[in-house]
Amino acid sequence: MTYCLGVLLESGLVMASDSRTNAGVDHVATFPKMRIWEVPGERVLVLLSAGNLAITQAVAAQLEDRVRLPKSETADRGEDETMLTCPGMTAAAMLVGRALRTVFAADGEHLQNQGTEFNASFLLGGQVKGGPMRLFQIYAAGNYIEACEQTPFFQIGETKYGKPILDRVITRTTPVPEAVKCALVSVDSTMRSNLSVGPPIDVAVIGEGTMAVS
Repeated sequence: MTYCLGVLLESGLVMASDSRTNAGVDHVATFPKMRIWEVPGERVLVLLSAGNLAITQAVAAQLEDRVRLPKSETADRGEDETMLTCPGMTAAAMLVGRALRTVFAADGEHLQNQGTEFNASFLLGGQVKGGPMRLFQIYAAGNYIEACEQTPFFQIGETKYGKPILDRVITRTTPVPEAVKCALVSVDSTMRSNLSVGPPIDVAVIGEGTMAVS
């Protein structure tokens, strides 16, 4: 299990995740759940993942491979857009959704045969030059919802212990430093109540209009 959260503010974006993976009481490991694609001043995208580690790593690997592969090779496969070239945040969310569906097509039936659920979810936040700061929650089916003024934060993973502090503090007008402190308290509350969530904690803060992790 893991715990990730994203907070969308008028003045910026705060993303936080733990790094624990628990496959049993005697098999505890550390894996980062945060991935960043950044071209300072032009775009920054932060992806957080929760769920089956093999699935989330396969999705992230597909996204990273598209960035690394020569453009001619991806174009031949109809995959000319990448996290570094897509025209906006909606297109980036669709890229993550397509990668999820590709992994499901390859592994979903085999996981079901082994009695394992296809369990994966993502938070994608960031900004592409010319567009607003945005935050999406992407489900295992590849569909997504977007944060709004009435719902300024999303959580995935072990969410229940860290939600009360977010409900009490976070609004769209919350200052970024206060939101960072709130996010850390939210993660700490979850770690104290659930052993499957643990340090180190990764935090990314993006100021509105900067297109860079501060």
